[in-house]
Amino acid sequence: MKNILFSLIAAFLTTQATAQDTQIETTPAKKVPAVKLVDMKGKAVNTAELTANGPVIISFWATWCAPCKKELNTVHELYADWVEETGVTLVAVAIDDEKTKSQVPVYVNGKAWDYVVLMDPNWDFKRAMGVNNVPHTFLVDKDGNIVYSHNNYAPGDEEKLYQELLKLSGK
Repeated sequence: MKNILFSLIAAFLTTQATAQDTQIETTPAKKVPAVKLVDMKGKAVNTAELTANGPVIISFWATWCAPCKKELNTVHELYADWVEETGVTLVAVAIDDEKTKSQVPVYVNGKAWDYVVLMDPNWDFKRAMGVNNVPHTFLVDKDGNIVYSHNNYAPGDEEKLYQELLKLSGK
């Protein structure tokens, strides 16, 4: 009787594990949605085309967000090495509204960021990506699939992002 019960439980667990694996494998990856934004010079950019040249880090931030600036300034120190090693592009999406968006170029130029900086004052891209608060960082593969997402910032988070980037680039 114990053997039959054990066999039934084992069969049930095997079936459940297989069902979960199948569900994971058949779930399509979330893609970057197509939203029209502008860069700091006013040039229109379609967000669905951000990965045309390889993997992309998309970081939502604002000039009034201290953790956002801390994260992007920390990554700035490492960014040139990341680009050389993986070919990644970092896109910093400023969610500053009409009142504060004029501060974005002042801050970015003052910090000499080499990032692509896009403006999302109406939060269209922020909503489309499901961002509730900033900073929120995504890693996107060359096909536009979101492969990593992280909300908030603590020192050392950039190392986790880098490890995910290395996995994505096969290094």
